[in-house]
Amino acid sequence: MQTPFYGNVRQYLSIKDEIDGNIQKVLMSGSFVMGPMLTQFEKEFAAYTGSTYAIGVGNGTDAIWLVLMALGIGPGDEVITHANTFFATAEAIWIAGAKAVLIDCDPRTKCIDPKKIEAAITPRTKAIIPVHLYGQCADMRAIKVIADKHKLAVIEDNAQGIDGRGDTFKQGELSDAVATSFIIQKNLGCFGDGGAVTTNRADINEKIRKLRNHGSAKREHHSFGFNSRLDDIQAGVLSAKLKHITAWTDLRIKWAARYSAGLKGAKTFDLPYVTPGYRHVFHLYVIETKNPAKRESLLKFLNAQGVDAKTHYSIAIHQQEGYPWGKQAQIVGSLTNAERNAATCISLPMFPELTTEEVDYVIAKVMEWDKANA
Repeated sequence: MQTPFYGNVRQYLSIKDEIDGNIQKVLMSGSFVMGPMLTQFEKEFAAYTGSTYAIGVGNGTDAIWLVLMALGIGPGDEVITHANTFFATAEAIWIAGAKAVLIDCDPRTKCIDPKKIEAAITPRTKAIIPVHLYGQCADMRAIKVIADKHKLAVIEDNAQGIDGRGDTFKQGELSDAVATSFIIQKNLGCFGDGGAVTTNRADINEKIRKLRNHGSAKREHHSFGFNSRLDDIQAGVLSAKLKHITAWTDLRIKWAARYSAGLKGAKTFDLPYVTPGYRHVFHLYVIETKNPAKRESLLKFLNAQGVDAKTHYSIAIHQQEGYPWGKQAQIVGSLTNAERNAATCISLPMFPELTTEEVDYVIAKVMEWDKANA
């Protein structure tokens, strides 16, 4: 059996009429950039997230660095994040001209470890960027306490966590802004690149609306800016999909529970940890081999058996060739947990349109390898 990693075509076909209808509206409107469909989606997304403002931008990377720029964070400043996330989280800090200060992740959740943050704070520190990795929220309550104590901004990287929440908090409640990616692989994905910023701060909203559009809110350019706009066709796709995101998340949670039940008792790898009371949206279902040397063996076995498993992210940020040692990057403390996560992680197929047969086939193949390698 062939079990794909992504269900993009299946998802499109499940709501084809809704997506096609919105695309036709855009095409017939003749307004493809900064038009009425973008305005509609921004209002819908703000309402869905419970935020005062939502600003569509070109992609998730832009979403982060545009928030940094709106906050006046740049050269000479430091921003704390963790090392086992996608390269773009740190890259956005570098694009803004600031220094990325990398600390370790929590060994269970793989999100930023709040206990490591204060040791990394200096007089130059201006912000913390927690990443809701794999779809699980970081411990925002603990992060908020630290941020308030040291008067730091908090920017949530929600590229993988749409529809997630904590036990007593929603995303955006304990931060200055939330940066989101809409690239097709995400839980809420468009048909290309796309992103958004949500915030309750009027000043951030006003500044990003200018920055994304060459420094112009309307026709006048009061400052320099950039070209980072979510186009109306992508906004139309997202508007159609947004109505289904909660149901799709529930299916991800269902498949994750089935994986965990079927893989329970494995000897050679660990299962994902879910913080009690949190809504983990399982953008990725990630297992970790107990022996790092066995990761490639399991991955190759699954691929050979038709299971399109992958790795996210197999090289920690500071271990990559593009990591800019020196003025733009710094490590504080040990990154043991982040390095181990990178060396042992395997992502199993995870999307709402999976079938019971496919999930059970993946379980059977993973357990077959486990038994042979225990």
